[in-house]
Amino acid sequence: MTYEGVMQKIGILFGTTLFVAAMVLYTALTIDIGIAFTAMMGGMFGGIAIMLALFLIRPKNPVPLMMTYAVFEGAFIGGISLFFESMYEGIVFQAGIGTLSIVAGMYGLYASRIIKATPMFQRVVISLTLGIMILYAISIILYLIPGSIQVPFLHTSGPIGIGLTLFILVVAALNLVLDFNFIENGIKQRTPKVGEWWGAFGLLVTVIWIYVEMLRLLSKVRSNMN
Repeated sequence: MTYEGVMQKIGILFGTTLFVAAMVLYTALTIDIGIAFTAMMGGMFGGIAIMLALFLIRPKNPVPLMMTYAVFEGAFIGGISLFFESMYEGIVFQAGIGTLSIVAGMYGLYASRIIKATPMFQRVVISLTLGIMILYAISIILYLIPGSIQVPFLHTSGPIGIGLTLFILVVAALNLVLDFNFIENGIKQRTPKVGEWWGAFGLLVTVIWIYVEMLRLLSKVRSNMN
């Protein structure tokens, strides 16, 4: 692993995601707005399936699956961005700026060693992340069951709902420290080149998570303001 190699892989994965997202937005706005919903749902479930396959199988050559994941997530991001923008004008720009600010801020805290990826820190963040993933999984399963059952407060815009989304956003931001630490250690230890892809992939997963939670948080806040 090298710094230049990691940056190249980050550019490829993030570039693919943004390109597909832009294509979904363009197609939905010029041809059929319904494409956005199809892209959002297909991208979400396709991305989840690919991510699980990567972490469970751990293929020797993960590049094809990671590129496929970037395509699915691009479709998801394009669809969900249009969905939220149709309800709250300007929210996508706000969420984008917020996401970039969080990434830059967390990198600054990590680089200055104000936040350190100690073993205890990693265990706590991973445990909280797993708990949130289980909560998401339950929410998706309940959504698919007829009757519109929802996990309490996860999607509501009251004070508790906003607080829960803010907590999830904080956990997502702390995952950036794990990503930065993985990349830094991989470069120091001269990990094989495939580690560059894993580092870039982990960062992509976290940044998309932060962006989606920013959309959710901003939408809840603006809902309360109306």
